[in-house]
Amino acid sequence: MSNPLRDGVESLELTTQLTLGVLALASGVYTYLGVRDLLDGNAAIVFFAAIIYSAAVSVGIYAFWTFLMRFTPHVRDMKSRVMLFAAMLLGSGMIIAMSSWLNAAALAGSAALEQHLATTLKAYTRDLDRAHNAALATQSLLPDIQMASTRFARLAEAEREGSLTGTAGSGTVVQLLSQMSVQLDGLRQQVVESGENVKELYAEGGARLAKMRELVSGEGPVSRRSDAFATEATALLGIIAALQQTSVAASVKRAAQDLAAGFIAPVAGGRSADLAERQTAVVSRVEEAVAAQSRALAEAADEILTAPQIEPTQFQPLSTAEAVLLYGGDFIPSWAGAISIDLMPAVLVLILCVVYAVIRRDGVQLPDATTMTAAEMMAALRFVRELEREQAATMPLAPDTPSVASAAGVARDAPADAPAAESARVSGPGAAEGKAVADMSADAAVQSKSSEPNVTPLASARGIAKD
Repeated sequence: MSNPLRDGVESLELTTQLTLGVLALASGVYTYLGVRDLLDGNAAIVFFAAIIYSAAVSVGIYAFWTFLMRFTPHVRDMKSRVMLFAAMLLGSGMIIAMSSWLNAAALAGSAALEQHLATTLKAYTRDLDRAHNAALATQSLLPDIQMASTRFARLAEAEREGSLTGTAGSGTVVQLLSQMSVQLDGLRQQVVESGENVKELYAEGGARLAKMRELVSGEGPVSRRSDAFATEATALLGIIAALQQTSVAASVKRAAQDLAAGFIAPVAGGRSADLAERQTAVVSRVEEAVAAQSRALAEAADEILTAPQIEPTQFQPLSTAEAVLLYGGDFIPSWAGAISIDLMPAVLVLILCVVYAVIRRDGVQLPDATTMTAAEMMAALRFVRELEREQAATMPLAPDTPSVASAAGVARDAPADAPAAESARVSGPGAAEGKAVADMSADAAVQSKSSEPNVTPLASARGIAKD
């Protein structure tokens, strides 16, 4: 199981590098698109500044994940591995801060700006309706004013026939009632004119809102549509302010208070004392009626005036990056994609950690373990042969027994493509293992020679080699 894993790691080395390069390049492209909208000034300066920033981001992301892929899988002690993972978390946060949110701005910036325009349009629609309703609230006083005017006019007509004083004619009482009716009728006409003005302003505000809706859902660059939207919003704010100023509630309140405060009872003009007395009594009742009507109108107008003042929404132009941050909750998929481009190599780091852990657990030596080059192997063989020559020179040889030099010669005559010399890099702890491998190679060579005639048996060659 470990050998296929080790072979897989080696074969996927190029794929891993290409994957890192492509992800870093993609992040750099989207970072360029996002940072370009944040910069202001000369077009050439903006272009080069955005290119330099995006290139720095790409190089930083590539180097960061390359370092982690190289080092993290080979760190075994827990403390060092925890520190590396902490560095990975810190670097991931820095990548999100310098790249991911700009990637999200490039992916969903236009949609976020349209969302901002739609939200602002909704607020302006609400403000216009509130201002219109507040202006129309004064119109609710119109029926009361008209009824009071009509009542005083009817009483004047009735008094001409003598219904109030018992004497027909157009004397003091008729003049007083007619005067009250005329004053109230003038107040009614003022409220009616105010209503016509409110209707015109509301129609103009509705036209502005229709134009703003077209800009929100229209085609073309969203930045240009945002500028046109801001122009329409400014005009709409003026309409809302005009609607608030057209309210005649304050005028109605002042007029109602003047009805009672400015009431002057006329002197009875009856030809007889009895008629004058009846006229005075009727005038007193009319004064009471006028005071009651004045209080009712003043209270109704005061309720309108005490309503909270409307604070229209102020349109705030935003860049694509600011819109993505403000309305981030509405674009979670775009945020997920932008962050995944930058942090996907973290998954590769974890995969490599798991694979190398399995290789170590199965006891297969890792590619980065202690190795021995072919040159080191040849030096070890030469050292063994020198030792054999020294031993052969100091030890007496039995008759018919081949010398150590002959055994060494047999070893020298071994095929040059023996396994020990063929390998470019042979695993081993050092020179001691090299000597052991050399002994094994010599034994194999002697065994090969022993099969020929007039050659000492394999056991004799092994004995000489051991001595």
